[in-house]
Amino acid sequence: MTELRKHALSDEVPTLRIRDLSIKFARRRGPDLSVVDGVSLDIWPREIVGVIGESGSGKTLTAMATLQMLPKRALVASGTIHLSDTSLHDRTEREMRALRGDRIALIPQDAMQSLNPTMRIGRQVGEPLELHSGFGVARAREAARKLLESVHIREPETRVREYPHQFSGGMQQRAMIAMGLALNPQLIIADEPTTALDVTVQAQVLKLLREIRDRDGASILFITHDLGVVAEICDWVYVMRQGRIVEEGAVRQIFTAPKADYTRELLDATPSIHTTIGVRP
Repeated sequence: MTELRKHALSDEVPTLRIRDLSIKFARRRGPDLSVVDGVSLDIWPREIVGVIGESGSGKTLTAMATLQMLPKRALVASGTIHLSDTSLHDRTEREMRALRGDRIALIPQDAMQSLNPTMRIGRQVGEPLELHSGFGVARAREAARKLLESVHIREPETRVREYPHQFSGGMQQRAMIAMGLALNPQLIIADEPTTALDVTVQAQVLKLLREIRDRDGASILFITHDLGVVAEICDWVYVMRQGRIVEEGAVRQIFTAPKADYTRELLDATPSIHTTIGVRP
């Protein structure tokens, strides 16, 4: 058990607790299609937890169920989801809007697709404060400037007046992270946030997320298919295949002594992973 997982032996409550989650897609003909089957996972305070698996394994759907942002025709067939002591089951859309951005933040895969190209960066980063905290436009923009500074964007007083196309890919991603941090969320869901970035910028974003965890005490659910990224940033790992969790454990245990055949297959397909975690195969 890692130091962080010793929380499980205390009276502390997990930031996120999912139990026996099953998700199905309704089909016009034939039985519903099961895409997530009996998934259970915990994320403890100040912990970065990776959920890894190939495309279609159900990892992103699991995260989207937490936000109640599943695609059309997808439905939660069974299971419970708790954010600390708050049940997320059967929450209305209005109640979920109050939680999203406030207690839970999402950092999406493609920042350029998520940012509004017609709105200045400062207005977008400060928008959660306008919606949830009643900030006026000027106060929200000043808060956005400080948020951009906190994610190491240079000359934030100038950048708040710029548009997304004036930002590099790495800066766009950091702007999305700044937006997510606006209300000091308990849980940050990062869905493949470094996929579209080159190696150097990817390393900067990972370093920033670790810094946020250490500085602000946030818990982070990190969705990825990249074992190297998991080895770099995560404390605990869940391995998913075909809608089920096939293995979980501390990062070093998963990468040095995997128990599941599927985990070993993933490791064998990523030979550089041993260098990343400082061990030899």
